[in-house]
Amino acid sequence: MSYDVDALRREEFPWAAAGETIYLNNASTGPLPQRTVRVLDEWSRLRANPDRVPQDLQFGTLARAREQLARLVGADASEIALATNTSYGLNLAAFALPLRAGDVVLTPDSEFPANVYPWMALAQRRGIEYRRLKCHEGVLDADRLAHELEDERVRLVSVSWVQFASGARVDLAALGALCRARGVYFVVDAIQGVGPLTLDLSTTPVDILACGAQKWLLSPWGSGFVYVRRALIEEVEPYDVSWLAVRGADDFTRLTDYDLTWRADARRFEFITLPYQDMAGLNASLELLHALGPAAISAHVLALADAIVDWASARGDVALVTPAHPTRRGGIVSVRPSDARAASARLAAANVAHSLREGAIRLSPHLYNTREEIERALALVVGD
Repeated sequence: MSYDVDALRREEFPWAAAGETIYLNNASTGPLPQRTVRVLDEWSRLRANPDRVPQDLQFGTLARAREQLARLVGADASEIALATNTSYGLNLAAFALPLRAGDVVLTPDSEFPANVYPWMALAQRRGIEYRRLKCHEGVLDADRLAHELEDERVRLVSVSWVQFASGARVDLAALGALCRARGVYFVVDAIQGVGPLTLDLSTTPVDILACGAQKWLLSPWGSGFVYVRRALIEEVEPYDVSWLAVRGADDFTRLTDYDLTWRADARRFEFITLPYQDMAGLNASLELLHALGPAAISAHVLALADAIVDWASARGDVALVTPAHPTRRGGIVSVRPSDARAASARLAAANVAHSLREGAIRLSPHLYNTREEIERALALVVGD
């Protein structure tokens, strides 16, 4: 299963086809396909006169986004709440789940701050005990978690699916199964995993999953989603209350018939007004991802990541920060040359987009990158 990368570059990423930039920085911000740019331009023209954007177009756009996101992650549309970023979903987990003083929340150490500060704030405000666990390569494994869960006060575990700096991947199925068996909430920051990896939440035991769409989903800033497990939805009341979160809110002729009865699906957690134009852009990008095939995209990305890993593993002058085994990483590969800052300067001078993270060069190729681009970038890392 594959797709024509050259045709994709010409049609959707012409700047890449023209050699303007070798873009290997999707773990920071993903580029927009041409189809998405066109949709955003059209929505700006429509928005100039709001009468051109009727309610059925606005809410139909949101419904389409929920459907496409659910299909992407193996969920039901009723389990998807649209959001503007990953942080919204993590805050939802922190402040809406029924955690009480004395309960313990666990995360690995070296998490991205979005998966740290909500738990720190929760500890200060409600007396939760928040523990950051020192883990090998920053990854919480099943054996370590099983040991930590011997403390019956542990009520929630939150992890990044793929670690932002090293690219190391956790085993969601194994960790989720341990949490589910002990009645512990399992929360996932999935922004660095959805896209380069495939996921089926119908079989993977996750309670809440948060994911911004501006990175690997190649979508506008201000687009993203939260997955809330169906069985959990009616047990959890929203912390942030939106006027469209309640049953009957769709009838705009009766807005003063106040009834604080939550919707029966994940829309109870949506904080309206959402940026409709950004969700329309999200839809355009998701249509591209579905047309190419999530499995084909993942195979392409992981093959490029393999090439970086193989190159670094064969050299004595570059340290591989990312785990070498393919089941323990995603689309991010970090390498540490002898002088990472000088390597970063060479890459920037040659218009190779990348990140310098925690003293290492972080490369994150995506569906439109080529093996030749990877080889050119790696030569610059070591100054060949």
